[in-house]
Order: sequence, then C-alpha cells, then structure tokens
Amino acid sequence: MTASPRLSSFRPQAATRVDLDDPSDLDPPGLSDDDATNDLIYPVVSISPPGAVTRRSVTGHGMAVECVQSASRNKIQYRFCAPVHLLVVYDKGERYDGETRVEGLPRSTLRNLERKLTFVPAGYEYDEWHEPRGHTRAMLFYFEPAKLKTDISLGPRLLFEDATLWHTALKLKTLVEGLALADRVYFETLGSLLVHELVRLSRGMPSIQPPVRGGLAAWQQRMVTAYIEEHVNERIPLATLAQLVRLSPCHFSRVFKQSLGMPPHRYQANRRMEHAKLLLAERAVSVMEIGLTIGFNSPSAFATAFRKATGLAPTDYRRSLAPSVTP
Repeated sequence: MTASPRLSSFRPQAATRVDLDDPSDLDPPGLSDDDATNDLIYPVVSISPPGAVTRRSVTGHGMAVECVQSASRNKIQYRFCAPVHLLVVYDKGERYDGETRVEGLPRSTLRNLERKLTFVPAGYEYDEWHEPRGHTRAMLFYFEPAKLKTDISLGPRLLFEDATLWHTALKLKTLVEGLALADRVYFETLGSLLVHELVRLSRGMPSIQPPVRGGLAAWQQRMVTAYIEEHVNERIPLATLAQLVRLSPCHFSRVFKQSLGMPPHRYQANRRMEHAKLLLAERAVSVMEIGLTIGFNSPSAFATAFRKATGLAPTDYRRSLAPSVTP
C-alpha cells in the first residue's frame, strides 16, 4: 500500500494556500503577499481591513479550510455570500462591541465567541463585525453542496455550540497549522466527518437553539471536557468529574446536562465513538486495536457499541470513509 504524499509545513505569511488536488502543492507552498481572497480557488470570506488578519488555507476534494488569526483591537468586518456552504468556528474571541448576522435569523451581539459556531448555507448572506478585546482565532470551513450526498436541506445556525462539531473542527485547524504531519487522505476524512456531523445536527435538532441558562461556568466546562478528552479510553466516575469543578455529584450531573445537552456518561460514550471514528480513518490500525485503545475489553463489545452509536459496524464505517479513486 502506497502512503499518501505528505505536505510541507506552512511558513508564516499574510496569506498562504495549499491545494491538495494539485500535486505541485505537495512541495513547499508558494507564498503570496496578495489578499487571500485572490489566493483561494474558493470564494472566501471577505475580511476588511485585510492586513488585520493572517490567513492559512488548505483546499481539495470539494472543500477548503482557512485558519484566520488577528491580534488587532480595531474594528474588523467579515462578509460572505457564495454558492458554497460555510461553517465558522471560533477557537478564541471576545469583543467589546459587534454584531453577527446570517440571512433569515435574528442578529446577535454576543460578546464571548469562544467555542461558538455559525453555519451559513450556500447562497445565504453572512456579515459580522467586531471590536476585539484581544487575540482572535477562527476556522472557516467551506464545502460544496454536493459533498452532502443527501437531499436534506441545511438551515442557517447562528453562534451555537456543539461539542462533536467543535472537536472535529479543532483537528482540522491543527492539520492546517501543522502540515508537516498531514496528508490528503486525513484532510478528506476530517472534512467528511465534519459534513456528516452537520447533517446529523440538522436531522436531530431545531435550526435555532434557545440560549442555555444556568449550567456549568465556562472554566468548569473547559476543564471537564478537556479531562474527558485526555482520558477517553477510561470510564471516568461521576464523582471524579464533579470533584474537578468542586461540585457535588448530583448537582454536577444536573448542570452538566444543562450545558452539554446530555448526561456525563452519555457524553463520555459519544466522545469515545468520535475518537474511534478518527482512528478508523487510519488504515494501519486494526479494528481490534482501536477497540482496546478506547477502553473496550473485546472486539465484539466495541463493535456492538459502535453499531449502536452509528448504525454501522466499524469495518463498514471504515469502508464508507475510503476516498474515491480517480483512474
């Protein structure tokens, strides 16, 4: 089996792009001093002033990912309307003032944008401005409507939270920022997972979610979810998680569900399955090894849990992620 070609690392630049569909881009990428809106093959979010941000991008397989960072405290404007879908993922961001608008939804003046996501369907208008309090980091994920492979219509969603989407997007962001370890198969797999999760979200939840009241404080949620990620192969006792954030187990269980939409044990099970999906994308790792890695005692126990969560056996899921072969 021939390994997928590896990509060269990005060097810091105002606008840098690698095209995974172009073999020449598997060499160190060419650099451009132009605005990134002229550098991508996709229509991209227009950012003004362009010099206020740095942009790094990867394109290929009907998808494009941009990592956008800014240390500016001056007003920044974002605009987009194109025949491709857009998912905006804020890794870090807080604003003194600002407004976010997606066509068809009420405007939002939410100040803390960290871990928030906005989905803009193809053809919808998106505009946003803010006066940042400090460093801002966001990921922009563009994909063609044909990638959905379903007749379902995705509606707009504004500044919502979804742990599964956010963690998958974070892996794509890491890929863009550290291309020395990335390859085209992994890029396509992560992108496909993100699209699948968007479809899941649209099928299982209303388009506009009511704001969550009460629940865990931001620092508590970050601490607990990070601990679960670090111990994804363990069954963590409720008391252990509650102790981390200085709450009683009973109260913790209640506020955790308020914040994350499910009880702690179900959230842990979901994160194990999402981790298993990513491992299944790595062809060199056997299904048996994956089950043991994420804490199952036997392949049959892993297969049963995975089928219950996804509707597919692990081997069938792995086959469904195989990239299309071009003659």
